[in-house]
Amino acid sequence: VVLAQAMIREGLKNVTAGANPMGLRKGIEKAVVAAVEELKTISKPIEGKSSIAQVAAISAADEEVGQLIAEAMERVGNDGVITLEESKGFTTELDVVEGMQFDRGYASPYMITDSDKMEAVLDNPYILITDKKISNIQEILPVLEQVVQQGKPLLIIAEDVEGEALATLVVNKLRGTFNVVAVKAPGFGDRRKAMLEDIAFLTGGEVITEELGRDLKSATVESLGRAGKVVVTKENTTVVEGVGSTEQIEARIGQIRAQLEETTSGFDREKLQERLAKLAGGVAVIKVGAATETELKERKLRIEDALNSTRAAVEEGIVAGGGTSLMNVYTKVASIVAEGDEATGINIVLRALEEPVRQIAINAGLEGSVDVERLKGEKVGVGFNAATGEWVNMLET
Repeated sequence: VVLAQAMIREGLKNVTAGANPMGLRKGIEKAVVAAVEELKTISKPIEGKSSIAQVAAISAADEEVGQLIAEAMERVGNDGVITLEESKGFTTELDVVEGMQFDRGYASPYMITDSDKMEAVLDNPYILITDKKISNIQEILPVLEQVVQQGKPLLIIAEDVEGEALATLVVNKLRGTFNVVAVKAPGFGDRRKAMLEDIAFLTGGEVITEELGRDLKSATVESLGRAGKVVVTKENTTVVEGVGSTEQIEARIGQIRAQLEETTSGFDREKLQERLAKLAGGVAVIKVGAATETELKERKLRIEDALNSTRAAVEEGIVAGGGTSLMNVYTKVASIVAEGDEATGINIVLRALEEPVRQIAINAGLEGSVDVERLKGEKVGVGFNAATGEWVNMLET
């Protein structure tokens, strides 16, 4: 905001004096490109939990939040998804979902294995993955018999399981003939197809689909996926420790990253990022708590801001604060050769680069011009800490 205000003020002043707006714009654009490139050069990568916690704590002005964000990023990785939710209590806590989770629950409550938690837990199950609707038990009877012979539970992920097929599965489950849970496939349309393929890669199975000339009657245990554990609740299904090939999963992750770089849709980017997180990292939920609704909203906004700042820092590195880094790129911008109004545009950016330092000094009751001139001769990273009144390395404080 300070930079924009300075450029607008100086720009309008020059336009009023007769400068060509297009010439000013060209100069400003050249200067901005040079400044951004130089900032990338002097940025310092952050590594390790303590460094991440420090960045997050400074942004949120809260050490506890810094530790929570650092732990979340450590648990789910850089590709993981970290979301915020409002807690029903007073404390702020971290909840990490291990493995792949999607928002589809059991087709029937009679399929649960734990009546206290109202969830179905399957240990070392086979996983049947299909985009078809299953209404006739005869369609899956061959593969069902093979799974029963193996003595393992079965998770069925399909477009839908209904009618006679669902009734037969429930009756046999209640009789103890076999342990089976059916859930609807996640997503819709092309996204559903992609998510089913992701599950197949994660579990080492195949998607039984007519597009590949496969029908359910031809399915065998070899075409089923496997996992160490599956937990199904009324609303979610979580697949933990899929046995898919690491190389194939990495290749799939590479495909999704490539799609992320190409997409221009914000919605598509969000959904691709979710898929990437489910395959590469996991999902962490920071549950924000507070004593009042006003405090809750304020705290949630601060944590969201800190989370965005920390993600940017991990991705692009950090630079010295207090306007110091902007003065560190001053010389690079000043070295750009230009004439006329274009040169004036560059000078507008140079003046704007000084503005944060100048304003911080004024706010501290000091002379801004003195600090600006001193900073031009200081080493990269050294700046004025207005809180203590000292000249220090801003990256170490």
